[in-house]
Amino acid sequence: MDQATVIDLARKALYTALLIGGPIMLLSMLVGLIISIFQATTQIQEQSLTFIPKIAIVAIVLLIFGPWMMTVMKNFTEDLLLNIQRYIR
Repeated sequence: MDQATVIDLARKALYTALLIGGPIMLLSMLVGLIISIFQATTQIQEQSLTFIPKIAIVAIVLLIFGPWMMTVMKNFTEDLLLNIQRYIR
């Protein structure tokens, strides 16, 4: 396995991880920002106030994007296993 193959495989793995984790992280961050703005305007400084909405949005995102995420992971794994002979050399 040469250096270009390792770099290409690492690039594909990072890209796949960003595709899978991106929607969850982005929407969770957006909900956290909205709640932080709400807390700042109302001066409610309850630390546990952000947990339930974030958990709920993560569950909703997983329900909506779950099949797509599984397809992306399946395609990456299939590509990895089909080309394993090329990677081992």
